[in-house]
Amino acid sequence: MTEIISHNEAETEEAGARLAETIPANVSLVALYGELGAGKTAFVRGLVSVLSPGSRVKSPTYTIVNEYVLGNKPVYHFDLYRLAGKEDVYSMGIEEYLAHGICISEWSERFEDELPEGSVKVMIDKLNGSTRKILIELN
Repeated sequence: MTEIISHNEAETEEAGARLAETIPANVSLVALYGELGAGKTAFVRGLVSVLSPGSRVKSPTYTIVNEYVLGNKPVYHFDLYRLAGKEDVYSMGIEEYLAHGICISEWSERFEDELPEGSVKVMIDKLNGSTRKILIELN
């Protein structure tokens, strides 16, 4: 497990970029955990800056999934907050996305028991102000 202390949004993005630079080729899912405002989307901006350079990242809260296709592999950014559970996740076609690109899911608690082998878990905790503790674990 890797622990990173981020003091601001830029450092949270940098942590995401560093993960993207070292992510194993067989990883199909990066599962993000953290309360509202923890910095999950900032972390995703860092990931996507490396995996799909030039893509504009925004939270997929209302669209459920955003696609970024400017890299070698498509990147699918999910927000599972409004889904009721794993049945909803499967009904939106998660298996198809996992088979064709790299998936990044916010609010991964909705899919916890179904994470594919080799997933990366990222837990982001607010410490105080803009300081965050980021834990990265290969599942």
